[in-house]
Amino acid sequence: MKNRKMNVSAEIKRIYNGEGRVKANVALTIEGVFVIRGCRLIEGNNGLFISMPSRKNPEGEWYDICFPINNETRLRILDTVTAAYEKALQSHDATAETTEGGKQAVA
Repeated sequence: MKNRKMNVSAEIKRIYNGEGRVKANVALTIEGVFVIRGCRLIEGNNGLFISMPSRKNPEGEWYDICFPINNETRLRILDTVTAAYEKALQSHDATAETTEGGKQAVA
């Protein structure tokens, strides 16, 4: 099972225009049977990264409620989300002239 590559797909739910660091909201589907909503594609100091859904504990600290447990899986997810984001941006740019506001939903 270790050598098997996990099937991950990404759906860009919303693209954020403007100066903010959050570039998109993303839903991940793993193996076609498990969905993770509330992921975000973020522009960090060292490039794009995926922020997983998180919660605040009673001490006020944030923690991820789900996350990849190894770097290979994290990179696979990032590559999948980045490719979906680039494709959504191309579609978004084609329709940007007809939309207003700082947000654009992408189906």
